[in-house]
Amino acid sequence: MVAEQSVRTHLALGDDEFLRARSCADLVAAARTADPSIEVQEISASGSDPGHLADMLGLSLFAQSRLVLIDGTQEATKDFAEAVAQAVESRDSDLMLVLTHTGGARNKALVERVKKAGATIHDCAKLTRHEDRLRFIRREAERAGGSISAPATAAMLDAVGNDLRELSAATAQLVFDAGGQIEVDDVARYHRGRAEISGFSVAERALVGDLSAALEALRWALDQGVAAVLIADALADGVRTAARVVSVGRGDPYDLARTLGLPPWKVKRAQQQARGWKVTGLHQALQIVAKVNADVKGVAASADYALESAVRQLISAKEGG
Repeated sequence: MVAEQSVRTHLALGDDEFLRARSCADLVAAARTADPSIEVQEISASGSDPGHLADMLGLSLFAQSRLVLIDGTQEATKDFAEAVAQAVESRDSDLMLVLTHTGGARNKALVERVKKAGATIHDCAKLTRHEDRLRFIRREAERAGGSISAPATAAMLDAVGNDLRELSAATAQLVFDAGGQIEVDDVARYHRGRAEISGFSVAERALVGDLSAALEALRWALDQGVAAVLIADALADGVRTAARVVSVGRGDPYDLARTLGLPPWKVKRAQQQARGWKVTGLHQALQIVAKVNADVKGVAASADYALESAVRQLISAKEGG
C-alpha cells in the first residue's frame, strides 16, 4: 500500500507560496503528459465540507483517471481533514491526490497521516540561506533549458532580490535573451537600472581585477543615475570585507563567518574576490576607498572622475601590491 500511495498522493509542504504553486503545476502537467484524458479538479480546504469532497472524489462517469488538488489543508475543519486523510489512505488506483499545506501546527495530524500513508513530500519551505537561493537560480536556468555562471548567479540575486517568483521569471527571460548561457554581463545589461547590482557589480569587478568590465559597469551605473555615494560605499564594503577575510587566513567559510560576525555567503564571496590580493595591496585599497568616499561627498570637483580614478587605482593596487 505504501509503495502505491507514494506514487498516487503528493503533498506540497512549506510556507513559500510560489514553491507550493510550482509543485502543484508541475504535478498536474506531468499527470496530463502521462494521461491526456485525466480529469483534473481543484478544491480549497477552507470552507469546504466532506460532502463536497466526496462528490469530487466519486467515480468518473467515463471511468477515467482523476486528479484532485486540495489546496490549503492547514485551513481544513476537523471533519474535512478526516475526509482528506481517509481519501489518502484509500486504495483507489485511478485517483491522484495533490495536497498543499503551509506547515506549522495547524492540522499537523493530517500531515502526519499523509506522510505515514506514503505520500511523496515536496519541500516548499522558504529559502532563507543565501546558498539555497543561488542554487534555486541555477536550477531555474536549467529548467529554462540553459545555464548560468557563478558570477552571474550572484549578480542576479543582487539585482532581483529574494523573491523567488521574480528570480524565476528573470532567469527564464535571460536564458532566452542570452541564447542559453547567462554571464554576468547579461545580468548587468538586463538589470542596469537597479542600484543594487550597479554599485556592487562595480566593486566585484574591480576587486577581481577586470578593469574594462568595472569601468563599463561604472558607466552604466552613472548613466542610470545611481548616486555616486552608493557606488563608493559598495567599493568600500567590498575592500573592507576582503581585507577582514584575508586577515584571519584561510579556512572554512562557516567557521570564519562566526569569527568575523559575517554571514557565510559574504565570507565566500570575499574569499573569491580576495584571490590574487597581497596584504600590501589591500592596505593601499583601504586608503583608496577612504579617499573616494570623501571625494564623492564634496571634496572632489567631479564625483564621476573620482570613482573612475578609484577603480583604476584599485586594480593597480591588486596588480602591484
